[in-house]
Amino acid sequence: MKFRAVFPPACLLLVASFASPLLSTVSAQDSRSAALARELTTLLEQKKLDSIAARAPSGADQFVAALFFPGQLLVVSARYTAPPVLMERIARNEYRDVYIDLNSAGVPESRILITDLGADGLKPRREANQPFDTQDVNGKGISFDGNWREDKMSEEEYMKVFAQADQNYTAALEVLIGALKKP
Repeated sequence: MKFRAVFPPACLLLVASFASPLLSTVSAQDSRSAALARELTTLLEQKKLDSIAARAPSGADQFVAALFFPGQLLVVSARYTAPPVLMERIARNEYRDVYIDLNSAGVPESRILITDLGADGLKPRREANQPFDTQDVNGKGISFDGNWREDKMSEEEYMKVFAQADQNYTAALEVLIGALKKP
């Protein structure tokens, strides 16, 4: 004898109404930084640049820099103890040097490093046969491969960390795009 569940349409609508916000949250998180990452890489390609750097509006000693390789975007933001040095390098278009300085000599507890493999925005889960994105904050790294158990956290905690990383990345991308659009 086969068992067949029959749900009234009202029940299905109720389930759909609870599932819909969850699905939209995940898809929104998938693409929050995606458009900005594509815009930044397009601008870099148009200007024939492989790096960019700028002072962040959040503070006189806060900077953001990026290195771009086909299929990979590395973005670092950090405070720097000698802002005039970086401002001079930015004025001379020595963006790669600014990236190196922020990554190696930026104030460690302020440093956020995003590795966007695919240069297509952060994604909370690894897609089949694709690399995954990472974030390193204050020396603590996390891989956005969808395996929150490896990082000893719940899925909710993992998604919260991802949302914060995507927010940080989005803010950094906006600063860099603004710098590239300046005349």
